[in-house]
Order: sequence, then structure tokens, then C-alpha cells
Amino acid sequence: MNVEQEFENERRRLRSIAYRMLGSLEDADDVVQEAWLRWDGIGADGRAAVTNPPAWLTTTATRLALDRLKSAQRQREEYVGPWLPEPVLTDSDPAVSVELTESLTLGFLSVLERLAPVERAVFLLAEVFDEPYAVIAPTVGRSEEACRQIASRARRRVRDERPRFEPMERRDDLVAAFVAACADGRLEALRKVLADDVVLVSDGGPNVHAARRPVRGVYRVGRLLANLVKRIPDGTSMEFHDVNGEAGLLVRRDGVPWYVVALEERDGHVAAIRLVINPDKLHRIDTPAVL
Repeated sequence: MNVEQEFENERRRLRSIAYRMLGSLEDADDVVQEAWLRWDGIGADGRAAVTNPPAWLTTTATRLALDRLKSAQRQREEYVGPWLPEPVLTDSDPAVSVELTESLTLGFLSVLERLAPVERAVFLLAEVFDEPYAVIAPTVGRSEEACRQIASRARRRVRDERPRFEPMERRDDLVAAFVAACADGRLEALRKVLADDVVLVSDGGPNVHAARRPVRGVYRVGRLLANLVKRIPDGTSMEFHDVNGEAGLLVRRDGVPWYVVALEERDGHVAAIRLVINPDKLHRIDTPAVL
């Protein structure tokens, strides 16, 4: 097997790890590219000395992602309004397991954002990608026992902050009902679709007006949605998509991505609505993302 093919066999997994670590496809692709340069750079003799190339590449990509995540923390602390990961359309990427689907959702990634970088890396490698602690420990510079303790703490935090994920079988039905209720605009119609404790989070970044805090409760969320629908301009189109493994919408204005909506479902109702309006996070939305 040549050096390029050996790396390509791991590219998808490395990209998957880096995206979940960083919440950005662009950053994830930069990490994968740097990992390739390092793999190619050690030369044939260096590669021959690597007994487990997938583990070597996992360690390298994770360390690169950790470095980026640590440097990005200050920027995210100063971010205007709520921060959401860069959304990806996952229609063409059916997940192989519920765990992989859940670990892509915007809600799950937002919970991971509250973990320290090393916690995040250990949790993802152990719980999502099923890496052995013998690989994880040298990756993050901790002992295997310390990594087990870190994973246990992170698992409890994620479980406490994140409701149990249940994959939907009829996503288009939920999205269609949501769109129809928003178009109707009446609270009675919205209450049939929205959970009483629904929360809406919108990420507009520094340059686009959006709610600076989460909006909670069916009355406030319903009123906001009804007002938003009234202000939709001409030249707007709407597409149903899977967004990070959940039911969602891509809304275009004059053909250009305008905002993305991801809907979190619970007991047949929309429990959370996440809107990404920041244009900096939408310019790659039409790029296929196999994660």
C-alpha cells in the first residue's frame, strides 16, 4: 500500500474526530491536511517504524485539534451571542450507529463545548470512536487511569446536560408540521408542534442581528417564530435537509444560503430549535460532508 492510500484509508475518521473537536469543517480539514503533511514528512523509514499507523494518525490529528481548540477558547469567550458549531448537511451520510449520529448534533456539540479541551478529546476518543485508553493516554499526555477518570467525569456531565437522544424515523413530517405551524402563526398551531419548554438558540455572530440569549418557552418562541416568518422577503426558498443528523431546513435568499435550522425532537414535539445565521458558518454548507 502506498503512502497516499494508507492515509486516505484514515481520512474520513480523522476528519470526523477533528470536526467534533472543533465544531468547524474548515478547521477540521486544516487539521487533516497538517496530519497528512506530518505523515508524509517522516519519510518511508519513519513510517516503517510505526507499528500502528491508524493510532499514530489519530494521535497526531487529535493533538493538532487540541492545539487549535486551546487557541480558539478566548475567541469563543468573546463571541457575540450564543456560539453554535458550523452546521453540515448529512443527508448523504447515513450514520452507522445512534452514537455517531448523536455526536454530530448541534446540541451535543454545544454541550461538548463546555468541557475543557483535554476532557473533550478523551470523551470523544473513548465514548464515540471507541479508541483504547492505551492510545488515548499518550495522545493527551495523561496516564491511562487518569484518562478513565476524565472520561467518567465527562460522561456524567454530558449525561446531566443532554437529554437522551432518540433518532427520528419520519423527519420530513416533523419539519413539514413545523413549517406549516410557523406559516400559520397562531399559538394554537405552534403548540401542536412545539414542546412547552422549547428553547430557541440563534447564532448570528458579530455581524448579523440575532437573539443574544436563548429564548425559552412555547409562548416566547412561538411569538418570535411568527414574527420571523412575517419578515421573510421575496426571493426566499426553503429546503428540507438532515442537519448534523437531525431534521432541519436550509433557507436561501436569492439562491445564497441565508440560515440553517436544526430541530431537536422529543416525544413527537420540537424541543429545541437551533438557527445558524452567521454567514461565516454557512459558506461551506453546500460542500458534501461525510462525517
